[in-house]
Amino acid sequence: MPDNATEVTAAGIARLAGVGRAAVSNWRRRHADFPKPVGGTETSPSFALAEIEDWLRTQGKLAEVPLRERVWQQVAGHPAGAVTALVHTGCVLLLVRERPTAWRATAAGSDDTCAELLPTALAQVLDGRLGGEWLRAVRTPDATALAASVPLLRAAAELAAQEGPSPAYEFLLGRHLDANPRQYTLTPPGPAALMAALAGHPRTVLDPACGTASLLCAVAEAGGESDRPSALYAQDADPDLAALAALRLALRADARTTEVRAAAADTLRADAYPQISVDAVVSHPPFNERNWGHDELAYDPRWEYGFPARTESELAWVQHALARLRPGGTAVLLMPPAAASRRSGRRIRADLLRRGALRAVVALPAGAAPPYGIPLHLWILRKPETSTSAGASASTTAGARTATGGGRNATGPGARTAPELLLVDTADLSEAGRDRLDWAALHTAVLTTWQTFDRDGTVEERPGVSRAVPVIELLDDDVDLAPARHLPPSAAGGGVAELASVRERLADTLRLTAELNPHTGTGASAPPAHWPLTTVGELARAGALVLRTGSAAGGGPAGARVLTEQDVLTGGTASGAPGDTGDGDAVLTAPGDVVVPVLGGGSIARVVDEAGAGAVLGRNLHLLRPDPAAVDPWFLAGFLRGTANNRQASSFASTAARLDVRRLQLPRLPLADQRRYGDRFRALAAFEDALRLAGRLGEQLVQGLYDGLADGTVPPE
Repeated sequence: MPDNATEVTAAGIARLAGVGRAAVSNWRRRHADFPKPVGGTETSPSFALAEIEDWLRTQGKLAEVPLRERVWQQVAGHPAGAVTALVHTGCVLLLVRERPTAWRATAAGSDDTCAELLPTALAQVLDGRLGGEWLRAVRTPDATALAASVPLLRAAAELAAQEGPSPAYEFLLGRHLDANPRQYTLTPPGPAALMAALAGHPRTVLDPACGTASLLCAVAEAGGESDRPSALYAQDADPDLAALAALRLALRADARTTEVRAAAADTLRADAYPQISVDAVVSHPPFNERNWGHDELAYDPRWEYGFPARTESELAWVQHALARLRPGGTAVLLMPPAAASRRSGRRIRADLLRRGALRAVVALPAGAAPPYGIPLHLWILRKPETSTSAGASASTTAGARTATGGGRNATGPGARTAPELLLVDTADLSEAGRDRLDWAALHTAVLTTWQTFDRDGTVEERPGVSRAVPVIELLDDDVDLAPARHLPPSAAGGGVAELASVRERLADTLRLTAELNPHTGTGASAPPAHWPLTTVGELARAGALVLRTGSAAGGGPAGARVLTEQDVLTGGTASGAPGDTGDGDAVLTAPGDVVVPVLGGGSIARVVDEAGAGAVLGRNLHLLRPDPAAVDPWFLAGFLRGTANNRQASSFASTAARLDVRRLQLPRLPLADQRRYGDRFRALAAFEDALRLAGRLGEQLVQGLYDGLADGTVPPE
């Protein structure tokens, strides 16, 4: 086997063959000719991908490896690492798109010849698209580095022929990011799209802490063809991220209309664009950095609004963004909530307010972006027309002066020193939790409020949601800009009328629970039944039901919501973020399916109805799809909920119990008897739903009355 062969783990083998990891372990034990490990560890070995593909094909376990999966496995198992593989792949995909003839000529020879010829061809396309090598984040790989990548590059070019270079790269990069969630701090699509919309339709855009360029991609796609930016500037301190961002942007943007520049350097210490003035800055900068350059940057001309304290790295990023804007340009930054209220930053916040640079603070719900546990803020800034920061050139390009969006109000109210600051709190606009945010409603509410304020200089007050606060009210000893502290409270529980409505609904629900209160029988208990039993695993093997497992990746048809473990436990509707990948491997629920959580040791089984059909099955969930001619779904769900049944089917590998669904038991009964039991189980489920609804309504009524009595909107009489 060549030293540079691509390797694949047991999980990758399982994905290739469409089986579980347990099946791969069985193959290793039962088949003496199964390929031997070539790397990894004793507990997590890796295997040569080519050998695994040959073995699977010989055994008839693999008719054809899907091209997408084969390319991804080559990326994941690249001997130099996935990032290097993605950089090489991105370079070649750029060559395929920009100079297809050059790629075909280069790829016509052997792998060794291809590796020798590629550096020259890549240098030409990278220089033309990203600038000279001395200033771009992507260095041209040499022939030695490319030698191990040629099979991957040929496969990636084949994938690009099917899907297009940019979609192919997005797929591979997305799989890498999904596989390493703790390694990267990403800006999710929801807040990225909102930030892009708030920036308007700028012609020139900078992200000084770009990561994988999610924000710049969102800005580039926010408008129509005529609104696309003419220049995208990216910078990140991590060389790997800067290279991935550069290639992603170059593959997405049209080379004829959009210039792309990306640099790998610490922005605060080594700004790569000291002479530019852009229409908009969008950024999700790092939070709570102590080593941001406080000691060596004390006299930096960017600190026009005050020298940030060592603990105020976020205010350093704010002033860097303002320094790179043209007069009238807009910056949108994702900020931690502490930056709005820490005492160490109050003087800078006060100067930002006095000079009209800070225009709005928007509090997002918790779960909007990492870190997901806190409600982050969006700061919208506008560089005053009279500001002339010494750190940026006073001149702007003709394209910048004709910009719309961020600079379109340069002569209107939004460009003058603002007498008011827009404060918006979206906590009540969407249910808390990263998978429960209604980004469409939140996006519309925030954008509409901002556009009205930007046009008119003020907005109508909405209690608990938004208010234009006079700057003079904020210039006290604390200069606290947290929206919740300055917004009038919304009517308690929606007001007296709404509380009365909740009370009526609660009364109706309590009457329903009384009607549904199940009959328990009278007299002595019957002796335990001794039915012949079968297991879910046996039913699956006999074809009486189909057993499917949920995926952590989600996917599914565009717009399909994900049924999460929490949804099943609480009896709620599918609340996970809508799928947008169109992944045909996603499991979609259908009426009559039975969904079972596998963690926690609880006895829960839920039957999917018409309203819940079409959702994507989330992780830590199993779906049982019974054949209605053999197994009644309510009978199945009812017996699966038995406490003793769950106890015998659970294992305790750690502090949490895990349910082995295949070991769950149920009686062998005729279908008519199954339906008798099923009708009773269905009635119990309805009673349980009514109790759950009564509990929620009761909590809402009690809290609303507490709030109303406390703020005077509900009189004690």
